[in-house]
Parts: sequence; structure tokens; C-alpha cells
Amino acid sequence: MTKVLVIASHNQGKIREIHDLCAPMGYHIASAADYHVKEPIEDGTTFMENALIKARHCAQYSQQLSLSDDSGFCVAALNNDPGLYSARWAGKNKNFDMAIDMVIEKWQYTHQINNDNNRDCHFICALALVDPVTQQEYVFEGRVDGQLTMPKRGDKGFGYDALFTPNGYTQTFAEMEPNDKHAISHRAKAFDQLKSFLQSFI
Repeated sequence: MTKVLVIASHNQGKIREIHDLCAPMGYHIASAADYHVKEPIEDGTTFMENALIKARHCAQYSQQLSLSDDSGFCVAALNNDPGLYSARWAGKNKNFDMAIDMVIEKWQYTHQINNDNNRDCHFICALALVDPVTQQEYVFEGRVDGQLTMPKRGDKGFGYDALFTPNGYTQTFAEMEPNDKHAISHRAKAFDQLKSFLQSFI
């Protein structure tokens, strides 16, 4: 029997990406919306705490194995903002074009004030897997470093991908083909750690 894995998210871009990473392992991938699970209040102080809040909430209400991803875009010159608030910068309507404009505006202001050309940035991904039957919880974390790219480039990604060029590459995440991005992304690194655990649930 195919095992169900519920993605504790309402972000369609994130759900598609996680689906691509998990589906080959034989899981039927569902979303929190499929089980009418509303988004919980994310009041953790770290990516991992927020990931656990979402996975526990989804597992409780769906009664299915639930996986949550809490990820963020951190810009060194902005004291690692937007960081934990990456999704909130996009507002209730998930307008990431607005969020990207905010990052650029704030970086340019900081650059003018401090004469600092630091473009270091990174994506971080915290995964939490919660089994409502056994109450087992697993956590994993991945990170990829790169450079802030302005103006934004590409239309294949989501979120802040158009601003991020990983170190050692010339394309932004939003310019890369999905399979190429999946091979090196923060999310892929976290999922590499997760795979053996998922296989054990089959």
C-alpha cells in the first residue's frame, strides 16, 4: 500500500518542489489543504522550531505522516533578514515580487549608508517529519551559500530564487532548470538526510 506523506504547507511552489523530491520514493504526496488543515501560528525563534510547529499541527489534524519545511533567505548585509520572516515579507497574498523589491531597496540603502558592497547571502532549510501514530519526530537541516544578484534574473523558480546565485555558478536559482536546482539547493541537502528515514516508513 502506498504511504501518504502530507506536506504541511499552502505554498504551491514549495509543494511542487517537495513533490518532485519525494514522489520518486513511492509516496503519495498530499498537501495540508487536501486535508483542510489551516496554517498554524509560527512563533518559533528558529527555522527548526517553526518547522516542528507546522509538522506537528498537520500531523494532528490529518492523522498522516506529515512533513514541514521552514526555509528562509538570509542576506548578510541586512543582518540575515528576511530570514525567519521571509514569507511574511511577501504579505498575506504571498507577493514575492514585493518582497524581492524590499530586499533590493534595503540592501541599496545599507550600501549607500555604510559603503558596504557585501552581497553574501544564503538559503537555509529546516525539515521536520512527524508520525502521528508513533509520535516520532525527525529534523534535518540544509544550507546553500551564494551571492545577492541584482537586478533579479529568471522566472523558473519561486520566492527569492531570482535574487540568488549559488557560489560557483553563474545562473540564479530562477534561471536553472528544476532538476539542476534540486541537485544543489538547501532543500535538496536537507532531503538527502531525510531519504533513508522516508524509505524506512514504506
